[in-house]
Amino acid sequence: MKVGIVLAVLGFVFFALALIGYSSTLRLCHVNPYLTWITGILVEIIMLYGFAMVNLLRPGIWIVTSLGVLLLLSRLIFGYLGKVSIHYEGLHLFDSWMIFLGIVMAVVLFQSPLIHYDNFSHWATIVKFLMYTGHLPGAQDTIISFTSYPPATALFITQFVTFTGFSAGNMLVAQYILIWAGSYSIFATLRDRTRGLNSMLLCLTIAISYVFNINIRLNNLLVDYVLAILTVAGCVGIFVYRYRPKMLAAHVALFCGTLLLVKNSAAFFVTILVIDYLVTLIRHRTTGHWFRQILRLTWQFLGTLVIAALPFIWWEGHVHSTFTTSKHEINAAAYQSQLAHDGVQGFLQIGQAFLKQIFSWNSLSTQGFLVINIGLISAWAIIKYGCHHPNPLVKLLGGLDLITGLYYGSLLGMYVLSMPYAEAITLDGFERYMSTVVVLNLFIGMIVMVRVIDETFYEQDLAARSTLTYQSIWTKNGYQLATFLVMFFAIIMMYSEINGTTFTNHYNRRALPVTLSKVAQPWTKLNHAKILIVDPQKVEVTTYYAGYLANYYFFTNNASGQATFSKSPRVFRKTLNQYEYVVVPKYDRRFSRGVRQTYHQHVRTGFYRIHQDRLTQIQR
Repeated sequence: MKVGIVLAVLGFVFFALALIGYSSTLRLCHVNPYLTWITGILVEIIMLYGFAMVNLLRPGIWIVTSLGVLLLLSRLIFGYLGKVSIHYEGLHLFDSWMIFLGIVMAVVLFQSPLIHYDNFSHWATIVKFLMYTGHLPGAQDTIISFTSYPPATALFITQFVTFTGFSAGNMLVAQYILIWAGSYSIFATLRDRTRGLNSMLLCLTIAISYVFNINIRLNNLLVDYVLAILTVAGCVGIFVYRYRPKMLAAHVALFCGTLLLVKNSAAFFVTILVIDYLVTLIRHRTTGHWFRQILRLTWQFLGTLVIAALPFIWWEGHVHSTFTTSKHEINAAAYQSQLAHDGVQGFLQIGQAFLKQIFSWNSLSTQGFLVINIGLISAWAIIKYGCHHPNPLVKLLGGLDLITGLYYGSLLGMYVLSMPYAEAITLDGFERYMSTVVVLNLFIGMIVMVRVIDETFYEQDLAARSTLTYQSIWTKNGYQLATFLVMFFAIIMMYSEINGTTFTNHYNRRALPVTLSKVAQPWTKLNHAKILIVDPQKVEVTTYYAGYLANYYFFTNNASGQATFSKSPRVFRKTLNQYEYVVVPKYDRRFSRGVRQTYHQHVRTGFYRIHQDRLTQIQR
């Protein structure tokens, strides 16, 4: 046990040194310091993706990570010799907030179990598959259902757990590192990072964003929040590099390419980055003859898009050449078949349910939409009429509302064309999907508002700002009080998320995944064993939750759940004889009675090998 802990710690240090190596090297390449962490992670993901696609994932993980460590060692050696130097700004107030609360959140996630259904239907299962097989799934690997889902986040998580050990907590920490690195990028937009009020407003934004992510929280491997934070970081980079065309093109290609490898639905958010990129190119085009300007802009724009699309094109080619069909695959024929199956009446029913959800006051996404609108309109009015400073917040709000409206349309299209009618009519996952665009709009709105607030300060010369450069003692006291209040709420809101996750973990202590871990050890060798999981909760069986969980836990493609059993010993025996193993995470009175009548054994919970005339318990 102690040896395992030591190895996990050493593995984490090795991984961390590699990430620092990439980050410091990117600084040498003049990547913005606040974007180096997330950029470094995305560079690693793209490299891992390349190795995975040529069936060299395991050596690729070691090569990519070792390269990061070597880059760090080179940086330290050349820095010691005085040949390379990097300017560091030092720690700011927001750095302390990010470091301290980030570590506390990571500790809570490390102790968290995986509970959400989709962890076991795909996101955790694909990580386990990559970890223990060392390659992407093929047509014969039926344990993976959503074979068209790109593997970006799974590759990064696999890299992390390769060195720290495979566990639910380690997987959650890995994804949290990705999220936290993306969140850190927003501080690159600050005009003056020494102003506590502005930086704490951005910290508060990070904390508030988790309120709209509350349907799934951070203690899962779903990528809805990842999509939002990567898009935010992408927009931040487009703004920061707007005067550096080559860096801008590289940034857009990297972020768009990686987003497309996170999830198929990321195409919507890539479109936002592409439009932002095009507008930025037009606004900051170089001088010269108009024809040359158009040629240069077109070449840069299309060239960047082609490079960004290449990884996804490679993935689509891999999917079509490897699998005949896949769940949620981008496929025009499948969409046409779905539409023909549901018919116009089905479309109208789904549309009515969709509109009802949008205009419901109980909808968290609708509440978020209203909060963003009211907040930006209020800020616009106060700054314009109270501070006599014209600002673009209303214009920005129009753009954000347009994004929301278009996303509503794309989401409705997904329900109609991609989902089975039974799931679509209940708007399965609606709030989870909508949380992505709400979080995105929240970040963009607050980033622009903070810059507008900075522009209303009395002293606009950043170098001249000090404790003496206030219009009056009253404005100074007001600024200090506002800073304290915002910092207080930023800490409280973040602790609320931490405590909420802790409470969720405690609440789920009797959930099926937790009780399963108490009666059986997880399997790590891919197999085809037929396993029955006894679950008294019928809904967990009918929704295939129990089956997906058992498949993930025992690493098999032949697990299934059952909630009811025949009272006839003959039928009971026949049912169990279809399987090799049976696992009973929770006491089920009917199953225990059936075992007693059929095998004359007393069984409450446990993991058992099924024989013709008895059950043999397998010790945990």
